[in-house]
Amino acid sequence: MRVALVCPYSLSVPGGVQGQVLGLRRALVAGGCDAVIVAPCDGPAPGDGVVAVGTTIAVPANGSRAPVTLAPRALVRAARVLRSGGFDVVHLHEPLAPGPTWAALATCTVPMAGTFHRAGAGRGYVAAGRGLGRLARRLAWRGAVSGEARTTARAVLGPAAGEIEIVPNGIDVEHFAAAEPSASGAGPAILFVGRHETRKGLGVLLDAYRRLVADRATGAAVGPAPVLWVAGDGPEGPRLRAGYGDKGIEWLGRVPDAEVARLLKSAAVVVAPALGGESFGIVLIEAMAAGTPVIASDIPGYRALAGDHAALVPPGDAAALSASLKRALAESASHSGRASAAARQAASVHAHSFSMEAVAARYRAIYERVAGPKVSAG
Repeated sequence: MRVALVCPYSLSVPGGVQGQVLGLRRALVAGGCDAVIVAPCDGPAPGDGVVAVGTTIAVPANGSRAPVTLAPRALVRAARVLRSGGFDVVHLHEPLAPGPTWAALATCTVPMAGTFHRAGAGRGYVAAGRGLGRLARRLAWRGAVSGEARTTARAVLGPAAGEIEIVPNGIDVEHFAAAEPSASGAGPAILFVGRHETRKGLGVLLDAYRRLVADRATGAAVGPAPVLWVAGDGPEGPRLRAGYGDKGIEWLGRVPDAEVARLLKSAAVVVAPALGGESFGIVLIEAMAAGTPVIASDIPGYRALAGDHAALVPPGDAAALSASLKRALAESASHSGRASAAARQAASVHAHSFSMEAVAARYRAIYERVAGPKVSAG
């Protein structure tokens, strides 16, 4: 079976949807499926099997800035590729986002599947849903990565939503489980991985870390001081770095995937302090696969995903986050205890249910259902 995976966001920019599309293609190909990605790129295509259809501009979206293409030439190229590529199924990721997904909805003549990733509907997304509602009916299958994403899609599309099946995001579980820890002679590490923008809550974590250090200074601190590793970049990075030049904060910048796995394996605790707008939270599952405790904001997307496998704190509450960090670091210092080991094992088992291989297998079954039976010539 030949499948086109259509991504509206630039593959040259790190992002949740981009990572899922790239990972899904690898798993599909490993399983014997002929899969090609059609997406914009702002540099060389990241590996084989990618058809680049144009460059992007950053457009405000859901508290972030989405790298999408609005160029008519890019849409025409995407439509041409999808029309002439001999595809059995075209799989649109984030069908309402502008770019090649719109071109596919408007012109594609082969069966289409659509996966909705977004949680939270801004005015632009609602307008897109209203304008594309009729075209969205052309999707032979509609899915969402989580309950939050499904709720958003239903709210935006209205009657055009139809039935929406949940197929979660996936990760390469063994990549994180087998990662070698990074060498570090510093104290226990608190890790943040993500975009430096308001909705990701990095500023809240920085405040919480400062409170944690201040509490140690006024109390009877035992053991080495914790360090805070901040991985990633984004529009708020310069301002946050200028305001938080504290000793103990290491600004790592954008790091390769292999290094992210090593950081997750090395950290005493991973923190996901997002303020909202998160449909899934892939870093939570990655940390669990690495066997590392997680503290996350108590928002619907994280709560539904992590369940009892993460410590949840009110979003935006630096004091509560600082207190949770203090508890997590104390538990980490005695992680050989049976209760802690059992919790890590349970989280690891939970992470295995989100393996990319399992996700790809579900999608292969969906593609076969959507494409229908082959009709032999003669």
